[in-house]
Amino acid sequence: MPSKTQPGPSVRSGRSKSRREDGPRVVAVVAYDGVSTFELGLTLEVFGLSRLGTDWYRVVVCSERPGRPLTANNGLKVIADGGLSVLAGADTIIVPGSRDIVEASPALLDALRRAHRRGARVASICAGAFILAAAGLLDGRRATTHWALTTELSRRYPRVEVDANVLYVDDGDVMTAAGRAAGLDLCLHIVRSDHGTDIANRVARRLVIAPHREGGQAQYIRQPVPPVEGDALASVFDWAQRHLDRDLTIASLAAKARMSRRTFIRRFEDATGMSPGEWVVQTRVAKARELLEATRIPIERVATETGFGSADAMRHHFRQRLGTSPANYRAVFRAPVN
Repeated sequence: MPSKTQPGPSVRSGRSKSRREDGPRVVAVVAYDGVSTFELGLTLEVFGLSRLGTDWYRVVVCSERPGRPLTANNGLKVIADGGLSVLAGADTIIVPGSRDIVEASPALLDALRRAHRRGARVASICAGAFILAAAGLLDGRRATTHWALTTELSRRYPRVEVDANVLYVDDGDVMTAAGRAAGLDLCLHIVRSDHGTDIANRVARRLVIAPHREGGQAQYIRQPVPPVEGDALASVFDWAQRHLDRDLTIASLAAKARMSRRTFIRRFEDATGMSPGEWVVQTRVAKARELLEATRIPIERVATETGFGSADAMRHHFRQRLGTSPANYRAVFRAPVN
């Protein structure tokens, strides 16, 4: 698989349709025979956390056989809370994947179509994308799945624009994530979209995971474990994140790591799955998003503090990666003033 990244997910203008005014958002998680316990469990862990506010999520596991045991991919028995009728009232629907590609029943496919037409946000993890594709929800859309399954997804569903190189794709009301841990990234992205950066970071701390990985990161990297504390690259990451306003050239970063340019680039791509330049841009965009959400700092100053140099340069990268401008992003995602 290539180590270079593709453009990240686009962020649609406007708050998610999942926002309720009359109580907690309902997240329906679809269970079925063969469902991945890891992907089912990570969804419940993220959206089922407690003490995060009165408008936090209410999670319901649903299946075609509510009350009857389902057999997950590792033999674990799962009993759903409700039937497919739950999808009719859900704000967000998550379809976890499985070890094998599952042929979804006509009843499930119809329930997903009706929920989506009603305005529910629908997301899949890993092979769950095949279920969304079978329902026609990915036709004409950019989507992803586990890198080992992308060729098969393209073959079965040629109308889907399959991107094999990203962690997740946010296409507004339909989202797809790559394999396993990328599901955590997508779930945190949903939390961040609904509740803002501060809450998403609190969730990440509770789960002891990285608070944000851009969706456009490569799925497959040769060294999937981040550099450990004390590693030369780890010190460069830390230093660069604290000095985004500086000219972070490859030469300067390589010198900081006390490596030759060639060795630095190779080590960096092995560790992150992306080039140093791409990492710097993604990190600057992520920091700019945080400042736009959490502060009232003028956009020109946000651009300066995050190293873009000018508001025009920052607008270019926001348009390219998020499909919106910094001003529109702030209008949509800035936390309300108490």
